[in-house]
Amino acid sequence: MALDKPYKDVPGTIIFDAEQSRKGYWLNQFCMSLMKADHRERFKANERAYLDEWPMTEEQKQAVLSRDLNWCMRTGGNIYFLAKIGATDGKSFQQMAGSMTGMTEEEYRNMMIGGGRRIDGNRYIGENGDAQAHNQPQGSAGSQAHAGSKKA
Repeated sequence: MALDKPYKDVPGTIIFDAEQSRKGYWLNQFCMSLMKADHRERFKANERAYLDEWPMTEEQKQAVLSRDLNWCMRTGGNIYFLAKIGATDGKSFQQMAGSMTGMTEEEYRNMMIGGGRRIDGNRYIGENGDAQAHNQPQGSAGSQAHAGSKKA
């Protein structure tokens, strides 16, 4: 019997539920391995070889290698585990969160200080709020990345 998941209609949100947990088990275990200095050193020395030691999907490995946290989350990653990747790269959680929106760290910080995203237009998929997929990426960092992908 399939569970009703009304939260799937919240734009810009991936809920880490039991299904996501099962899907991302090995991805999250990899992330937890980065808690140990020797594992971080091995990962930084040869990321692909270290990832290949884990029974993750190829898509999960590509998401990690590209440091695309939204992609990691879609493949089952939990943001609190994924934060270990950012810490390994010397990034703050604020920098990581900004990268997920296409904003610079400063833009993201200012948005949060200003109260975060407005709920207007972001209650359901299909509205026109700033969290909607058709309004992504946001911020100058996202605009630059988006412009670069259009040239390719």
